[in-house]
Amino acid sequence: MIGRYAFSIVIGVAVTLSLLFVMHLLIVYGEDAVSKERVRHNLEFVRVKRNETTNVEDLIPEKPPKPPETPPEAPPQDMDNVDPNAPTINVAAPTMTVDSNIGGLTGMNVAEGDYLPIVRVAPVYPARALSRGLEGHVDLSFTVTSAGTVRDPIVLFSSSSLFDRAATQAVLKFKYKPRVVDGVPVDVPGVKTRISFKIED
Repeated sequence: MIGRYAFSIVIGVAVTLSLLFVMHLLIVYGEDAVSKERVRHNLEFVRVKRNETTNVEDLIPEKPPKPPETPPEAPPQDMDNVDPNAPTINVAAPTMTVDSNIGGLTGMNVAEGDYLPIVRVAPVYPARALSRGLEGHVDLSFTVTSAGTVRDPIVLFSSSSLFDRAATQAVLKFKYKPRVVDGVPVDVPGVKTRISFKIED
C-alpha cells in the first residue's frame, strides 16, 4: 500500500516538472515571437465597373432577302458551237440467251412459274478498250436465286479480258422473277447470257 503511494508521488512530481519545463520553453520562445517585427503585405484591389447597358441592336440578326417568286430563265444554249460530225459512243444493250429446258416430259413454261428477267443493266464500257477502239462480247453463266438476284457469275468465253470485269458487274445487277415450284421459289443454275460491247457511230 505504501509502495503505491510512493510510486504515485514520484510520477506526479515527474509530470509536474515536465510541464514546468515545457511552460518555460514556451515563455522564452513566445517573447521572441511577440517582440519580433512582422512583415506586412499590402493587397491591392482593382474594382471594375460592370457595364449594365447591352446593345440590343447588335443581337438582332438581319432578315434574309426574299427569294424571287419566279426562277430565272435558263440561258439559251449556243447551238452554233455544236459539231454535228462529232463521234458518239453507244453501248449496245446486252442480249440474253436463256436455257429454259429443265427436263421432264412437258417442261415448265412461263405461265407455270418459270423465272423471268425484270431488270437488265447495260455494262460500263471499259476505258482501255474504248481508247483502243476495241469491240467484243462476253458469254457468262450464272445462277438466278430464289430472291431473284444473280449469284456466282462465270465467264464462259470472252473476246478480250478487258471486258470480263465490266460484264460480270453488269450481270450481278440483273433482277429476275424467280422460278416457283409448288408455290416455293427455287434457285435456277446454269442461266446463260451474252454481253456485247460495240462502239456505234
